[in-house]
Amino acid sequence: MSLAFAAPPPLSSPQLLLFLVQITLLLATALALGRLALRCGLPTVVGELLTGVLLGPTVLGALAPSVAGALLPVEAEQMHLLDAVGQLGVLLLVAVAGAHLDTGLLRRRRARVARIGLTGLLVPLGLGVGIGFLMPQELLTGRVDRVTFALFVGVALSVSAIPVIAKTLSDMKLLHRDVGQLTLASAAFDDCAAWFMLSVVSAMSVGGLRAGSVAISLVSLVGFTLVLLTVGRPVTSALLRRAARSPEAAPTVAVVVVLVLGCAAASQALELEPLLGAFLVGVLIGRPGVVDPARLAPLRTLVLGVLAPLFLALAGLRIDLTALVDRQVLLFGGVTLLVAVVGKFAGAYLGARLSRMSHWEGFAIGAGMNARGVVEVVVATAGVRLGVLSNAMYTIVVLIAVCTSVMAPPLLRWSMRRVEQGAEERLREERLMTWSPGADAVEGMPAANGGPGADRRAGAVQK
Repeated sequence: MSLAFAAPPPLSSPQLLLFLVQITLLLATALALGRLALRCGLPTVVGELLTGVLLGPTVLGALAPSVAGALLPVEAEQMHLLDAVGQLGVLLLVAVAGAHLDTGLLRRRRARVARIGLTGLLVPLGLGVGIGFLMPQELLTGRVDRVTFALFVGVALSVSAIPVIAKTLSDMKLLHRDVGQLTLASAAFDDCAAWFMLSVVSAMSVGGLRAGSVAISLVSLVGFTLVLLTVGRPVTSALLRRAARSPEAAPTVAVVVVLVLGCAAASQALELEPLLGAFLVGVLIGRPGVVDPARLAPLRTLVLGVLAPLFLALAGLRIDLTALVDRQVLLFGGVTLLVAVVGKFAGAYLGARLSRMSHWEGFAIGAGMNARGVVEVVVATAGVRLGVLSNAMYTIVVLIAVCTSVMAPPLLRWSMRRVEQGAEERLREERLMTWSPGADAVEGMPAANGGPGADRRAGAVQK
């Protein structure tokens, strides 16, 4: 007996043409607005998110709905093509951010980092959960219960963004300062915890609030992480060493992509957040001696130069600022932004003061950790995919990402003028100045785990 496999029909010519036009338009606009944002002293994430605002329902959809409908139709099949590209981009982007994690600095200053990271995480998390319970029913999707929604809002308000913080500190020449290094390490602590919490909330959104399902999700989460960090560590190292035998970088890039996507798929199969798998693989790859960072340059270029801008542009398409015309949405949007800013500032400041740091050092750390950037956008996108966030709530969360990223540079500049540079910081600055200026984005990034190659790796993270 023969088994017949009925292959689905290929894309029609009009569908393929429209897809190519959409990708071209989104990427070209995102790159142009990203460069414009840099010229204005803002992170590229701001300009790339504005791509979706301009081409989406807020501007083009309101001014020329027929043009917007022709270029970016809302048919599910066509949008799924774009979403697939965006999901690929965000998984690889999160892996790059994981490789950027300086585990050596976390170990060396673990007590101070833990205090700042914990308070910087728990204060906004608690405030976010509180405001999630106060949100009007109209801002909920109706697909999840109030507790799951409130927990998700708490997670969204507690994250920081390592890439945006690194870029901001580098541009302001603050990476050699103690404040800069502690801010980056504490943000890494917060982001690690955020991916774990996001996985738990993701499982709750699927399995509900039953004690058994939550317990199973937690066991799956811990088990998956332990397996990946124990068994996955030597396997990852062995595969990458084998790929490094080739004189070409292509096998190394291919192995990294397979590892990232495979672990993301395993995470998804366990009903956890696939971003967790991608992030943990990035951490494994970023360990010193695992892979020559120069071999990953082609992948970083593709992710940061093409896939990440496309993902952010697509994320911006879901932003509908016309929702803010509703007084209730505008009110709770403003309140949520205020809670997000105050919570992160207060938490980081409290941790710094408990670590016997000065008032202005605590203020500067709060200003730096307040930048949410692309991590907030990733969390918001996951919320939409899981059915936790409505379009109005999604717009509020992404606006928090943009506003906090814009706020960070001037507040950091203002507070750091009042913090004197110490002798150890001057020595660190001189040492950084002797390093090769090969990093094209985050010049002078402290080498992750002490390796100069990690400096080049960190320098590639621009978002």
